[in-house]
Amino acid sequence: MTTFDHDAYVDGALRNGACGFLLKRSGPALLVEGVRAAVAGDALISPEVTVRLLRAVTAAPRPDAPNPLTNRETDIVRLVARGLTNAQIGAELFISPGTAKTHIANIQTKLGLHNRVAVAAWAWRAGLADP
Repeated sequence: MTTFDHDAYVDGALRNGACGFLLKRSGPALLVEGVRAAVAGDALISPEVTVRLLRAVTAAPRPDAPNPLTNRETDIVRLVARGLTNAQIGAELFISPGTAKTHIANIQTKLGLHNRVAVAAWAWRAGLADP
């Protein structure tokens, strides 16, 4: 948790093993989600940082392979790319946060990814994220 909203700090922290990057102004609810994500082995980055960093990923070439995800999984990937938490995804799609977490775990397995940050990056590269 930091007050420094600099891409170089985010990059350095994540490359050196941080399991998230939260801005202090993100509030207590996101801090709780960040701790839960860390305990679950996931990563959580403040939404405003995530969106800014992932915009840079859009410059990367899109994968040629077709989307291997179901329609529901694709919906969830789009919401992950927007930086939503499991609780927010659940509210958006009228499912429980636990169901959202299960979908994300299945998505990670299908795509061979290790955390939701990688899922979001994949979404941006695949053209599934809203700019």
